[in-house]
Amino acid sequence: MKRRDLIKYLSVAPIVGGIVGSGIPFLSDAAVIAPLKRDLIKELGLRTFINAAGTYTTHTASLMDPEVMEAINSSSSQFVMISEVQDKVGEKIAELCHAEAAMVTAGCWSALVLGTAGILTGTDLKKIGQLPNVEGFEKMEMIVQKGHNYDYVHAPTNAGAKVIVIETKEELENAITEKTALMYYLNVATDLGQIKHEEWVAIAKKHQVPTMIDIAADIPPVQNLWKYNDLGFDLVCVSGGKAICGPQSAGILMGRKELIKAARLNAPPHGDNIGRGMKVNKEEILGMYAALDHYIKRDHKKEWQDWEERVALIGDEAKKVNGVTTTVTVPPIANHTPLLNIAWDISKIKITSQELQLALRNGSPSIETMQFSPNSINITVFMLRPGEEKIVAKRVHEELNKVG
Repeated sequence: MKRRDLIKYLSVAPIVGGIVGSGIPFLSDAAVIAPLKRDLIKELGLRTFINAAGTYTTHTASLMDPEVMEAINSSSSQFVMISEVQDKVGEKIAELCHAEAAMVTAGCWSALVLGTAGILTGTDLKKIGQLPNVEGFEKMEMIVQKGHNYDYVHAPTNAGAKVIVIETKEELENAITEKTALMYYLNVATDLGQIKHEEWVAIAKKHQVPTMIDIAADIPPVQNLWKYNDLGFDLVCVSGGKAICGPQSAGILMGRKELIKAARLNAPPHGDNIGRGMKVNKEEILGMYAALDHYIKRDHKKEWQDWEERVALIGDEAKKVNGVTTTVTVPPIANHTPLLNIAWDISKIKITSQELQLALRNGSPSIETMQFSPNSINITVFMLRPGEEKIVAKRVHEELNKVG
């Protein structure tokens, strides 16, 4: 269920996979990337691969559009004031996402830390300089549902928030006191909590408590970029380098104007604050805006149809091996794209999922997939470049057929 499950590598052999196709999934055939003057990946002997796993941080998430690289490269030769870049880009992002204000952060984790810090300190410079020590703060507690209290809750606690865990609506009402600073909602864990979005926000507003939601990998659908702002969450935190295909180290914090103002005081370029190390350069800020703008304008219906066709092609090729079955599902929240599960009868096909992963990884080109069970793997296609679905289909069939 975790959105960033770590795939345990069985091999780190520096086998260089082929780079196939004309670029990232949504590039036209005419948009060919210019040859590099110096290929550091090749020079350093780094293994490249076809990404049939997904937007995992371990796999360097996604690839950036030419529009994003153009924004990054064109801005790299000019000096501008970083606060002015945040001002202008923040205005544009807020407009696109139905928020009062926004800022680019060093990933979604940074958005969570800075958002929490902004809530805890407001614009009080003394408090800002004190975090994560909240001694003397009137409000420092963060309420979270039991089903949402794992892993990513460490981000707001980095800012000094003290976690109060509840399960029921009655427990939530009783937990809200004069010490309550915010209420945190982990979107990917929605089904694990008894209180859903609308009720969570309504209770918070009744008690005038700010709400913050983590939707890191919960795009697509594109509407999620403004859905939670429209629902009334005070702060929304997003990863920029996953399906949006912005810089991997960038994210977005958006929401109420006064809270974004406070979050920015807790962030660079200001010193003496908890976010000083969460620096985002002008290239990343502008690249993030370019990526978001391009993503929103994309033909999402056509893109989904393309994903379904690619999944079907790989699945059909795998099922040509006797004993193989396939299932296509769509995760309801995070990584909401078609997910192909390829399973096999272990009595007919003598290979484990780990052995198949290793064979695909160490083949040429190298392919990364996800393990699902001892006799099945998962494949996603939304990070495949044009033509790579055919290579994945061929290689999966070959490896299963060898032992079938």
